[in-house]
Amino acid sequence: MGVIQRFKDIMAANVNALLDKAEDPEKMIDQYCRDMQNELGNVKAETAAVMAEETKAKRQLDECTQEIIKMQTYAQKAVMAGNDEDAKQFLMKKKALTDKQLSLQQAYDLAASNAQKMKQMHDKLVSDIGQLNAKRDAIKAKVAVAKAQQKVNQVGSSLNGANDAMSAFGRMEEKANRMLDEANAMAQLNEAASSDDIADLTAKYDSAPTSEVDDELAALKAQLMKE
Repeated sequence: MGVIQRFKDIMAANVNALLDKAEDPEKMIDQYCRDMQNELGNVKAETAAVMAEETKAKRQLDECTQEIIKMQTYAQKAVMAGNDEDAKQFLMKKKALTDKQLSLQQAYDLAASNAQKMKQMHDKLVSDIGQLNAKRDAIKAKVAVAKAQQKVNQVGSSLNGANDAMSAFGRMEEKANRMLDEANAMAQLNEAASSDDIADLTAKYDSAPTSEVDDELAALKAQLMKE
């Protein structure tokens, strides 16, 4: 049956392969669950139709069997009544019904087999949907964790940029400190040079004779002149 093969193909679908192709696994699995749920409705309708065919085939087979029994009973009554020709008619009808019974039995066996397969696939699809729903929850949980990790990574990248900026500011501060130290050193050198000039000048006058010495020298000269 084509319908059975079609649903076998559905059962053989690889969910992971579909998820691998999906840009958003969460949306993809939601869509797949909806598709599977819709497919379950189709499977139920097809299963019900096949089961109805089984019921119909069984009813036709039972009716044929009852007719065979009936013809056998009438043939027996005709023989007991001494009507062999009537008995033959009943037996001929029984033979035709027996041939028909073989065909009806084959039809019923096939319908019963198809109904069993459809019920098995229906039950498997129900089980698969239950497992898929559980898997969907697990996938959504993983997606949520992955998105959170992505945010952490983004924040980490931003912090790395801030660290780079802090490092750059540190280098600028170091350079500014070095420039300030050099300026202070130059100021100290300039101040030292100015101090040396003043020191030389004051030393000149500090080493000059005092006014008392000059007075004593003048007195000595005056005394010598008197003599």
